[in-house]
Amino acid sequence: MINNAIKRKILKRVTPIVFIALITLGVFASCSKDDNNNGKAVKTFVLIHGAWQGAWVWQDVKSGLEKAGQKVIVVELPAHGDDQTSPAKVNLHVYRDEVISAIDKISGKVILVGHSMGGMVITSVAEAIPDKIEKLVYIGAFLPANGQSLGDLAATDAQSLLGPNLIPSADQLTLDIKREQVVNIFCQDGSDAVKARVNAKFRVEPAIPFGNKVTLTAANFGKVDKYYIHTLQDHAVGIELQYRMVKAAGITKTVGLNSGHCPFLSMPDKVISSLLNIIK
Repeated sequence: MINNAIKRKILKRVTPIVFIALITLGVFASCSKDDNNNGKAVKTFVLIHGAWQGAWVWQDVKSGLEKAGQKVIVVELPAHGDDQTSPAKVNLHVYRDEVISAIDKISGKVILVGHSMGGMVITSVAEAIPDKIEKLVYIGAFLPANGQSLGDLAATDAQSLLGPNLIPSADQLTLDIKREQVVNIFCQDGSDAVKARVNAKFRVEPAIPFGNKVTLTAANFGKVDKYYIHTLQDHAVGIELQYRMVKAAGITKTVGLNSGHCPFLSMPDKVISSLLNIIK
């Protein structure tokens, strides 16, 4: 049997050792967490697709960002992808509110990313809830000024192949595209598998949001940090229009990808690295 005096001596020696061990374990746990995330802070990316597409386009980018330790939310806009909302019931505010609803469920600020028509959506969201947006990232996207609609901007785009290939429905509620031109417009640089998927997933686009104008203020939209990823070989949103929109918005932080309209399909690794570089 160990008497009480000996027990007290052992405890005096063991307690500091245990304390140091616990501190050391805490340090290693902290380092392990940082190493797993390559030293980057964990951010939440919210990804918004463009017209004639759906949430499916972000699959590879979502996977890559998550492997890099980031959190990712992909929003499917009403009347797109697998959502069966009637085109007659959607407008830019409906899209905006769908995204705001997703962001409201997230603690802290988000990195809000929009492609093509999705640029109109993220712009509207930033005006409504600027304090929830850490950064806005436009990828080959429409970037309106106050009082502009997507249609206003598209009308100035002499390079786009969309205009000559649009097919409005008789009721003016949807816009189709000549099917033989879909791949050339959206992803001429994609693999055969990507091109086949773009064709298979294609569905007509609600027309009403194209005419909705945005109201923007310096106090809200103006204060959000903005980035633009140019798609240099874009057949849907011409590069000259992209440059004009960026200049008008005063954006100085840009990246150029030598891609068609959908780099997240043709070169997802470069989109992932571009997004990770933005949060360094």
